[in-house]
Amino acid sequence: MAQIHPTAAVAPGAVIGQGCVIGPGCVVGPDVVLDDDVELIAHAVIDGHTRLAHGVRVFPFASIGMAPQDLKYRNEPTRCEIGAGTLVREGVTVHRASVGGAGVTTVGANCMLMAASHVAHDCVLGDGVILANNVMLGGHVEVGPGAFIGGGAAVHQTVRVGRLAMVSGMAGVTNDIPPFGYVFGLPARLVGFNRIGLLRRGATRDQLRTLRAVHTVLFKDAGEFAGKLPEVEARFGTEPLVQELLAFVRDPSRRRQLVRPGRMAAPELGGTDEEPGEGS
Repeated sequence: MAQIHPTAAVAPGAVIGQGCVIGPGCVVGPDVVLDDDVELIAHAVIDGHTRLAHGVRVFPFASIGMAPQDLKYRNEPTRCEIGAGTLVREGVTVHRASVGGAGVTTVGANCMLMAASHVAHDCVLGDGVILANNVMLGGHVEVGPGAFIGGGAAVHQTVRVGRLAMVSGMAGVTNDIPPFGYVFGLPARLVGFNRIGLLRRGATRDQLRTLRAVHTVLFKDAGEFAGKLPEVEARFGTEPLVQELLAFVRDPSRRRQLVRPGRMAAPELGGTDEEPGEGS
């Protein structure tokens, strides 16, 4: 059975799974679904048509599923979904979707949203995404699986962040980041690729060298960017990671330009294939 503290307010109609723990001062709205083993530690607010999947943990003063900060919104029955095993730390805000999108704000499984991070309406976060403290995601942002966004970074609305990309702390992201990209600065510039994140997920040294060569061709060599894509495909197109990168770049549904290349701003972010720097 669920454990519900006597000071918690659980509205009639809310669905509470087995093994859930709802701590003191929590508020759960009438359209909320908590799957089994969800824990609301204390003073968390879950509202709207919101579902928290198995094993989600929500820390004090977090707010999930409240109305979006969008003047067009007129209390339409949009949704918010948090994937299994995700950790939502203190003061996090995740808003339900607004109008004009798919109707749902989605956070994937096994994500970690650190203290005071904000996920705006209609965002889509893949599995294993980490948002560090005070990260701000604008509306309709898409973050690929395994991406890491550093503390205090701001991501403009409708930006796409590719799988296993890494955003440095305090970065200002206004353009799309390709898969495995590493961006730094304000405004954010592409300064490399996320070697450590790739290694931790099974990439080989040969794959890293291939990605380094692709990065050089696309973002460092002279010439028109569009004209470099056939060269990359011809030379490296059999590598699945390169295919993923090219598919992201060529996707016609992207609404923003690709992030511009820049120089490394700190030596610890550099390194070589043999001595990779610290990363995600």
